[in-house]
Amino acid sequence: MIRHVLPPTNEQIEHAREIVAQYLKPTPTVTIYIDGRPVFAKLESLQVTGSFKLRGALAAVDAGQRVDPDGAVITASAGNHGLGVAHAAQLLGVKATVVVPQNASAAKVKKLATYNIELIQFGDSYDDAQAHAVELAEQRSVRFISPFNDSDVIAGQSTAFDEMLAQAPEIEHVVVPVGGGGLVSGTLVSRDGNGRTDIRVTGIQAEESAALYHVLRGAHMNAVVHRPTIADGLAGGGDEGAITNEIVEKSGIELVLVPEIEIRRAVRLLTENSGLVVEGSGAAPYAAIANGLIGDDTSRVGFIASGRNIAHELFVELLQAPLA
Repeated sequence: MIRHVLPPTNEQIEHAREIVAQYLKPTPTVTIYIDGRPVFAKLESLQVTGSFKLRGALAAVDAGQRVDPDGAVITASAGNHGLGVAHAAQLLGVKATVVVPQNASAAKVKKLATYNIELIQFGDSYDDAQAHAVELAEQRSVRFISPFNDSDVIAGQSTAFDEMLAQAPEIEHVVVPVGGGGLVSGTLVSRDGNGRTDIRVTGIQAEESAALYHVLRGAHMNAVVHRPTIADGLAGGGDEGAITNEIVEKSGIELVLVPEIEIRRAVRLLTENSGLVVEGSGAAPYAAIANGLIGDDTSRVGFIASGRNIAHELFVELLQAPLA
């Protein structure tokens, strides 16, 4: 599925900043310690929906409403983006449909069910859910909001690093979880727009499901093999020809793969060592730093803890599992 999207314009970025500032309070950037090393953690896990995805969703729903005040929206999601769209639609009084795969996180589906939206579970993967959502959007003539391949969404995600820069201007290296690439693209947009190209950006993907990593090395999106991972927000394919692919490729940043066992350990260590509840996707950057995978032992490094929406049963399992 190829949807041609352009990078966000300055106007879109400014609109995103305005709407995010109007409805969302900044999340904190705190200092935690990884094996004695101070590390900045941007706690997007404290967003009201439990994820950074609310930023991009709010920017995109607002942009659509400015074009068509009575227009509805539809999206596909592994969970967190759907929660963002549902909450943004509630704030702005917009009708929304969210399509998630049948195997979506139970914790996220449970939260989605609390919103006054049309919730549809379809297919065995995010790709199945997205294909169905796009088909419905065409049938109903409503806007489809991609979790990543959307310029307004990327503009919204850029506000997370805007805040991090303001809170920790001394940062030299930021480590960002990557699924479809919306957050890392927004981080790059923010870094460059703020004139801070001196800051190194490293993207982190789950080794078991790393579409963008393989696509940027010549693989076709539909040929990438995906295996189960607790980092469900990073799992599944992206879009062939997505603008996020282009932004990441042009930036030349490194993408690093993190083994599943280290992501599972990171969720537990974040709770035990720092008192934080972070889902697998948000813990993946911590795992990369803790295991020396980012190739940087000296810079003032930070990461974006992207969300907290982890099923209670899985969380308990990870807390009880042996660390060795």
